[in-house]
Amino acid sequence: MDRVVSAPESPLTLPPQGGEGVVEVVAAVIEREGRILIARRRAASHLAGLWEFPGGKRQPGESAEAALVREIREELDAAVAVGELLDTVDWTYPEKTVRLRFFRCALQGEARAAEGQEIAWVKPAELHDYEFPPADAGLVGRLSSR
Repeated sequence: MDRVVSAPESPLTLPPQGGEGVVEVVAAVIEREGRILIARRRAASHLAGLWEFPGGKRQPGESAEAALVREIREELDAAVAVGELLDTVDWTYPEKTVRLRFFRCALQGEARAAEGQEIAWVKPAELHDYEFPPADAGLVGRLSSR
Protein backbone atom coordinates (compact mmCIF):
# COMPACT_ATOMS: atom_id res chain seq x y z
CA MET A 1 0.00 0.00 0.00
CA ASP A 2 1.43 3.34 -1.02
CA ARG A 3 0.96 6.53 0.91
CA VAL A 4 1.63 9.92 -0.59
CA VAL A 5 1.08 13.06 1.43
CA SER A 6 0.86 16.20 -0.61
CA ALA A 7 0.90 19.82 0.41
CA PRO A 8 -2.52 21.19 1.25
CA GLU A 9 -4.24 22.67 -1.77
CA SER A 10 -7.00 25.19 -1.75
CA PRO A 11 -10.31 23.34 -1.34
CA LEU A 12 -11.78 25.76 -3.86
CA THR A 13 -9.50 24.53 -6.65
CA LEU A 14 -10.23 20.82 -6.36
CA PRO A 15 -11.16 19.02 -9.58
CA PRO A 16 -14.82 17.96 -9.80
CA GLN A 17 -13.85 14.42 -8.79
CA GLY A 18 -10.62 12.46 -8.39
CA GLY A 19 -8.51 11.30 -11.31
CA GLU A 20 -9.22 8.07 -13.17
CA GLY A 21 -10.31 5.53 -10.56
CA VAL A 22 -9.61 7.82 -7.58
CA VAL A 23 -12.36 8.13 -4.98
CA GLU A 24 -12.44 11.59 -3.38
CA VAL A 25 -13.16 11.42 0.36
CA VAL A 26 -13.49 14.18 2.96
CA ALA A 27 -13.20 13.73 6.71
CA ALA A 28 -13.81 15.96 9.72
CA VAL A 29 -11.47 16.27 12.68
CA ILE A 30 -13.92 17.56 15.27
CA GLU A 31 -12.54 18.55 18.67
CA ARG A 32 -14.51 19.60 21.72
CA GLU A 33 -13.35 19.99 25.31
CA GLY A 34 -10.04 18.23 24.62
CA ARG A 35 -11.61 15.22 22.87
CA ILE A 36 -11.89 14.18 19.22
CA LEU A 37 -15.01 12.64 17.69
CA ILE A 38 -14.50 9.32 15.90
CA ALA A 39 -16.95 6.89 14.34
CA ARG A 40 -16.83 3.15 13.69
CA ARG A 41 -17.40 1.96 10.12
CA ARG A 42 -20.49 -0.20 9.78
CA ALA A 43 -20.33 -3.92 9.02
CA ALA A 44 -21.39 -3.70 5.36
CA SER A 45 -18.91 -0.94 4.46
CA HIS A 46 -15.37 -0.86 3.04
CA LEU A 47 -12.94 -1.31 5.98
CA ALA A 48 -15.82 -2.47 8.20
CA GLY A 49 -15.30 -2.23 11.94
CA LEU A 50 -12.41 0.23 11.79
CA TRP A 51 -12.63 3.66 13.39
CA GLU A 52 -12.46 6.84 11.33
CA PHE A 53 -12.94 10.56 11.36
CA PRO A 54 -16.52 11.16 10.19
CA GLY A 55 -17.07 12.06 6.55
CA GLY A 56 -17.49 10.37 3.22
CA LYS A 57 -17.33 10.52 -0.56
CA ARG A 58 -17.47 13.76 -2.47
CA GLN A 59 -20.03 13.77 -5.26
CA PRO A 60 -19.13 15.01 -8.77
CA GLY A 61 -19.27 18.80 -8.92
CA GLU A 62 -19.54 19.13 -5.14
CA SER A 63 -16.93 21.16 -3.24
CA ALA A 64 -15.03 19.45 -0.46
CA GLU A 65 -16.66 21.74 2.10
CA ALA A 66 -20.18 21.07 0.81
CA ALA A 67 -19.51 17.32 0.84
CA LEU A 68 -18.35 17.46 4.45
CA VAL A 69 -21.38 19.51 5.55
CA ARG A 70 -23.67 16.99 3.80
CA GLU A 71 -21.87 13.92 5.18
CA ILE A 72 -21.86 15.20 8.78
CA ARG A 73 -25.56 16.04 8.53
CA GLU A 74 -26.28 12.50 7.23
CA GLU A 75 -23.98 10.63 9.65
CA LEU A 76 -24.25 12.70 12.82
CA ASP A 77 -27.48 14.68 12.34
CA ALA A 78 -25.57 17.87 13.10
CA ALA A 79 -24.31 20.99 11.39
CA VAL A 80 -20.61 21.60 11.04
CA ALA A 81 -18.42 24.59 10.25
CA VAL A 82 -15.57 23.49 7.97
CA GLY A 83 -12.19 25.00 8.83
CA GLU A 84 -8.64 24.54 7.64
CA LEU A 85 -7.37 21.66 5.53
CA LEU A 86 -5.14 19.58 7.83
CA ASP A 87 -3.86 16.88 5.49
CA THR A 88 -4.28 15.32 2.06
CA VAL A 89 -3.46 11.64 1.67
CA ASP A 90 -3.54 9.52 -1.48
CA TRP A 91 -3.80 5.83 -0.60
CA THR A 92 -4.13 2.70 -2.71
CA TYR A 93 -6.06 -0.22 -1.27
CA PRO A 94 -6.30 -3.48 -3.26
CA GLU A 95 -9.83 -2.61 -4.39
CA LYS A 96 -9.55 1.18 -4.86
CA THR A 97 -7.46 4.32 -4.62
CA VAL A 98 -8.68 7.13 -2.38
CA ARG A 99 -7.72 10.77 -1.98
CA LEU A 100 -8.54 11.76 1.60
CA ARG A 101 -8.79 15.37 2.67
CA PHE A 102 -8.96 15.93 6.43
CA PHE A 103 -10.42 19.24 7.62
CA ARG A 104 -10.55 20.75 11.08
CA CYS A 105 -14.26 21.28 11.83
CA ALA A 106 -16.44 22.71 14.58
CA LEU A 107 -19.60 20.83 15.40
CA GLN A 108 -22.68 22.99 15.86
CA GLY A 109 -25.00 21.22 18.27
CA GLU A 110 -24.73 17.64 19.47
CA ALA A 111 -23.74 14.63 17.39
CA ARG A 112 -25.82 11.48 17.34
CA ALA A 113 -25.18 8.26 15.45
CA ALA A 114 -27.82 8.86 12.76
CA GLU A 115 -26.82 5.79 10.70
CA GLY A 116 -26.55 3.31 13.58
CA GLN A 117 -22.76 3.49 13.79
CA GLU A 118 -20.82 3.73 17.04
CA ILE A 119 -19.36 7.13 17.86
CA ALA A 120 -16.95 8.11 20.61
CA TRP A 121 -15.29 11.23 21.97
CA VAL A 122 -11.69 10.30 22.81
CA LYS A 123 -8.64 12.11 24.11
CA PRO A 124 -5.95 12.57 21.45
CA ALA A 125 -3.57 10.27 23.37
CA GLU A 126 -6.23 7.51 23.25
CA LEU A 127 -6.52 7.48 19.44
CA HIS A 128 -3.90 4.69 19.29
CA ASP A 129 -6.29 2.49 21.30
CA TYR A 130 -8.62 2.37 18.26
CA GLU A 131 -7.93 0.66 14.95
CA PHE A 132 -8.05 3.13 12.03
CA PRO A 133 -7.59 2.51 8.30
CA PRO A 134 -3.93 2.62 7.22
CA ALA A 135 -4.49 5.86 5.31
CA ASP A 136 -5.33 7.64 8.58
CA ALA A 137 -2.15 6.53 10.41
CA GLY A 138 -0.10 9.69 9.80
CA LEU A 139 -2.80 12.04 11.04
CA VAL A 140 -3.65 9.80 13.99
CA GLY A 141 0.03 9.84 14.95
CA ARG A 142 0.27 13.63 14.76
CA LEU A 143 -2.97 14.19 16.68
CA SER A 144 -2.14 11.69 19.41
CA SER A 145 1.30 13.14 20.08
CA ARG A 146 0.05 16.63 20.94
